[in-house]
Amino acid sequence: MIMLAITLLLLLSALYFDLRYQRIPNKLCLAGLLAALALQAYISQWYGLGQALLGAGLALALLLPAFYFRFLGAGDVKLMIAVGALSGPTLLFWSLVYGIIFGTFTSLVLALHKLGWSGLLKMASQAFIKQSENQTSVFVPYAPALALGWLLACYLSPEIGAEIAPKIATLLSSINI
Repeated sequence: MIMLAITLLLLLSALYFDLRYQRIPNKLCLAGLLAALALQAYISQWYGLGQALLGAGLALALLLPAFYFRFLGAGDVKLMIAVGALSGPTLLFWSLVYGIIFGTFTSLVLALHKLGWSGLLKMASQAFIKQSENQTSVFVPYAPALALGWLLACYLSPEIGAEIAPKIATLLSSINI
């Protein structure tokens, strides 16, 4: 449960920085990675350290191409390396799958809001048909989508979901939602 709390705190911090400053600090990502390695080694010894390294390595392997093609920023990649070390490879994988789904929809909605239909079509045609110097682009913070992806992966995880679902239900009933 401590790993979930630290991961949530890391993602909320990154969410704040990404929305406010359009960047995720390196110190935040490094602190998350070092905390993950230390806690995984302390709690689960060599197995935990191995899972942390597998999770971080999987995040790097899956997201480095997205960074190379400029679909994600470097801060998003480094954030998910830390999340992978905290969560392990399985939860990280599903977090990324759900995060990409959330990110696709939020990117389209944000681009549509900022540019309108004609601007969105123009941006898409410039990106897919030809690359131009004065290409229209829209900054889309991806930390919200990655955080939502992680939350959904936790909720749908058989091990974690069964543990946190009653707590979420109690919390929601106490605030009358």
